[in-house]
Amino acid sequence: MDEGPSIPRRLAAILAADIAGYSRLMHEDEPATVRDLKAHQSVVLPLIGRHGGRIIDTAGDGILAEFPSVIGATECAVEIQTVMAERNLPVPESRRMRFRIGINLGDVIHDDTRIYGDGINIAARLEALAPPGGVLVSSTVHDQVRGKLPFTFEDVGERRVKNIAQPVRMYHLHLPGTSAKGMASLVRPSTRRLVWGLAPPWFSSGRAALGGWARRSSQVGAQTAPRRRASRSSCSPLAT
Repeated sequence: MDEGPSIPRRLAAILAADIAGYSRLMHEDEPATVRDLKAHQSVVLPLIGRHGGRIIDTAGDGILAEFPSVIGATECAVEIQTVMAERNLPVPESRRMRFRIGINLGDVIHDDTRIYGDGINIAARLEALAPPGGVLVSSTVHDQVRGKLPFTFEDVGERRVKNIAQPVRMYHLHLPGTSAKGMASLVRPSTRRLVWGLAPPWFSSGRAALGGWARRSSQVGAQTAPRRRASRSSCSPLAT
């Protein structure tokens, strides 16, 4: 019996990013926001290629990229946030653009230009829950980079996220020179409910099919009780 051609798959590290408060910035001053966004993108987007990644799509303030190396994806995220922190220093607080970044390692279906699958959806959900200027990674990412990068990761527990059957364990990557204050709303013990974050533009109907861009979803959902546990990665040389 002819079963047809096999579906091409590969394991990839997925980086999803967007700018926190972008709609507000656009509402306040569209020309200035577009100008500033383009200036930031001219610096940030080339970093993806330098770390071995490939840009899958961009729309508005969103970035979706894949990497053959999860370490390359993590190093890229750290450099993006470090560069953006420096670029934001002379900018008034109300006009600063801060990326939220989520990284997941998973199996994806691919063609010549796009990738599809739950691996992308999980990265998108991590990005939506990340604090402005912060990075959230899945347990699959944490397991691969632990002991290979000189970064501290905080376990913020398992969370149920929209359109993903199993809970996702998340880790907050503490960027060098920053504190954990940005994660207070996510890990604070008194917080018993977690609202699902807004879906990034490429998230549509429970899968990331990058041929079209969906509008951001409503914020609904719940969480399991969080657990806090910090793990220190060893300071071995960076791997690629």
